[in-house]
Parts: sequence; structure tokens; C-alpha cells
Amino acid sequence: MTAQPRLADALGFDPAKLPGDLWIGGAWRPGEGRIEVFDPSTGAAITTVADASTADALEAVAAAHAALPGWAATPPRRRSEILRRCFELMIERRDMLARLISLENGKALPDATGEVSYAAEFFRWFSEEAVRLGGELSVAPSGANRILVQHQPIGVAVLVTPWNFPAAMATRKIAPALAAGCTCVLKPATETPLTAYVLARLCAEAGVPDGVLNVITTARAGETVGAMLHDPRVRKLSFTGSTAVGRRLLKEAADQVLSCSMELGGNAPFVVFDDADLEAALDGAMIAKMRNGGEACTAANRFIVQEGIAPAFAEELAGRMAALPLGAGYDPATRIGPMINKAAIETISGLVDDAVGRGARLLAGGRALDRAGFYFPPTVLDRVPAEAAIGREEIFGPVAAIRTFATEEEAVAMANDTEYGLIAYVFTSDLARGLRVSERIEAGMVGLNRGLVSDPAAPFGGVKQSGLGREGGHHGILEFCETKYIAASW
Repeated sequence: MTAQPRLADALGFDPAKLPGDLWIGGAWRPGEGRIEVFDPSTGAAITTVADASTADALEAVAAAHAALPGWAATPPRRRSEILRRCFELMIERRDMLARLISLENGKALPDATGEVSYAAEFFRWFSEEAVRLGGELSVAPSGANRILVQHQPIGVAVLVTPWNFPAAMATRKIAPALAAGCTCVLKPATETPLTAYVLARLCAEAGVPDGVLNVITTARAGETVGAMLHDPRVRKLSFTGSTAVGRRLLKEAADQVLSCSMELGGNAPFVVFDDADLEAALDGAMIAKMRNGGEACTAANRFIVQEGIAPAFAEELAGRMAALPLGAGYDPATRIGPMINKAAIETISGLVDDAVGRGARLLAGGRALDRAGFYFPPTVLDRVPAEAAIGREEIFGPVAAIRTFATEEEAVAMANDTEYGLIAYVFTSDLARGLRVSERIEAGMVGLNRGLVSDPAAPFGGVKQSGLGREGGHHGILEFCETKYIAASW
């Protein structure tokens, strides 16, 4: 299969000529069959990638296990230099990687370019953390011995990533795993596998030894991942995806008592108080809602706006969202691209129709576009009733649902009225109130007068049904370590 010449010309490369076989033990392997990869902007197939069997997955585990002793013994400075080179190569090839992400994911080029920069930063951050993974030495309170604490690589890690940030979700796991001295098997989503395979080639070029990073794609994710989780050579699972799938994986991981890092679903509240700077709140809303077209676990889903500022906020937000140019992600003029597939359109449409049917006022958008590809226009719903499904379910699309509140107590109660707790946003000019509300909201992260919080130097993760563990910051490398205590006398 070869991409259409006009598409290849627009992208600057032919996606059919990119690596698409399994990357196991430093070699490309064909797999049992092929999986088609589609362009969400048109709905057309653009190329294929290998379909891994259970046997292929276990070969990847074997390759990672064989490479583990050598990589764990590699000096931290050498691991650091290799990760730093991964960062440099990603920055050098940022434009190409951005176009590739736009092609297979659909996101607008500015979002894709931002993702590549963000993804590369995980390699740079953890290249620095690799040489700063210290231990502890203390005297036991009794004085009888010394207490030595070491952080050792946990072992072979299975990394499962989603389609919405195909570069960043991969590097956010690969970088700390490699920095800690672990080896890994990455299973990216079949909707966006090309970015993962290009990253595998890039890492090999940067000096990552054979077997340290393996990448497999499969149409039988449950069966294949399950087999790896039941292999005693695997000691870690790091998963980003839906809460429903995360629950199932936790049950499977329990059979081998695996260490699990789970970054799951969200239902982020965006709280705006009457004293907020309206322009700042709107700027923050556009970032928090429309980054990646709303297809993000950190996306603002529930806009909880105080009664005094609500009319102006709703009207101006609708105007801003309606003005966004919509089109193919890799078109430089586009600011919002297509959704990932037809199922996403159906889910978004159902949530919007339910809200409107229950009395919500439609201020912008509202219906999927009748054209090739998977397009849903930026949509604003005002006066959304409490019983609407859109208030309970993750939207994963360009839809802002607005409700109002009167008091601070009411705002906090509304924000916490969800099983999720990944992230929240709070806008107010009263710093004391902002900090007070931020502490009371049940979320692992809060953006206070900011619409963007993700940072490789900060711990990313949620509470409640939004997950376990943290990625990023110093915490991220510890997720791939075992803590060993040695009682010593001398």
C-alpha cells in the first residue's frame, strides 16, 4: 500500500514507507497479519502495521528480559547520555513527527507540534533524573546498625498507551523506565501506531541497546497484554487509558502481584468565580477544553461558573469556539481536526443530544458534519441540567457543558460530584479562595488560574477512579524502582 501522491507531498513523506513491523530485540519482525491504519481526516486507509500474536508478545518479553542485566548495570551517566540524545533527535525531527501525529491522530498541527516538544522533554527530564537517583543512609534509632536504602530497577515493564497523545504517552513511560535501568515492551494503540514505531527507530539511533525497548501492535490487545502480565519475567505495568480497561488490567496484574501505575479517565471541573479575570478564564478554558480537540483525559468537561459571570462567559466562549477553523489535522490552517473515529462521533453526538433533550441551551455547534472523515464542530451547551449524562461521562470531544453555582460550598460540591479525580481548574482573583478550593477539590492536579498543568517536571496522576501512581517529576522514576533496605553493621 502506498499513500496517495498528493498526501505524501503534503506531508513530506510517504507513511507507507515508515516502519510498521514489530520491533523486538533490535530487529523488525512481520507478525501474524496486518492492521490497517486510517486517516481520521478522510476515513481512508493510509498504511498497515504488523499484528502481533501472543507468541510475538512473549518473544518481546524474552528480549526485554535478556537485555535487562546489561542495561541495569549500565552506568547512570551512559543511560543519561542516550536519553539526552533521544531528546535531541526528537527536536531535530519535530516537524516530521508533528505531521505524522496529525496524519494518524487527526489533531491540528499546532497541537501536534506542541505534543512533540512536550514528549521530547520527558527524555530530557529523565536523562537528568537518571544520574540523581540517590539512596539513603542513616543510623538506626537503637544505634545497633546502619540503615541503607537503595532504589533498584524493578525489571521488565509492560507499557500500554492510548491513541490521543501517541508520542507523549509513550515517552512519559519509556523515559523513566530506561532512566531507572528497566527494559520494556511498549504496546501502543492500533489507531496511532506509526508514531511509536518511528520513536523505536529513533531510540535505536540514539544508542538504546537491542532488547531494551520493544514495540508491538496487536488487534488482540486483551489476549496479548494478558499473556505478558502473566509471564513471571514481567514485574511492572504502566497503563494509560479508560477506567473500565484499567480495572480489568488491575485484576489480571493481581495474579502476579505486579506493580501498577494507572493513569485512567477524568471528568475535569472548570470552576470560574465571579471575581475571576474574564479574559484569563476564557483563555484558560480554550486551552483546557480545546487542546487536542478535547480528546484528552485532562480536558475540561464540566464548566461550573458562578451566576454573575456566567452569561458573559458562556457567550464569549461560544464565540471563540465557533471561530476555530476546522479541517484536516495536517492542513496548516486547521485549528481543530477530526475526532479519532466514527465511534467517537457517535458517543459525542449521544451526549449532546441527551443534554439538549433535557433542556440544555445550544450556543454553538451541536451536530456532526456530513463530510468525509470524523468531524464534530466545537460545541457549547449552556444551562446543562444536573441529570444530563454529559455531566457524569467523559466527553472526549470539543464540547463545553456549562452549569452555574451560587456559593463556594456549592462549587466544591459540584466539582467533587464524580467518581473521577484526575484534574480540576479554578479561576479566581482571590488567592486565598483559590488555594482553599484547590485543596478541597478531590483531584490529583489543579490548575489555579491556568488552563495547562502538564509538565515533565511535575507529578502527573489522579485520585479516586482516575488512577494509581504518578508520572513525571522525581516521582516518575520511582514508579520503575524497587526500594531495598539493607541493615548493616560496621
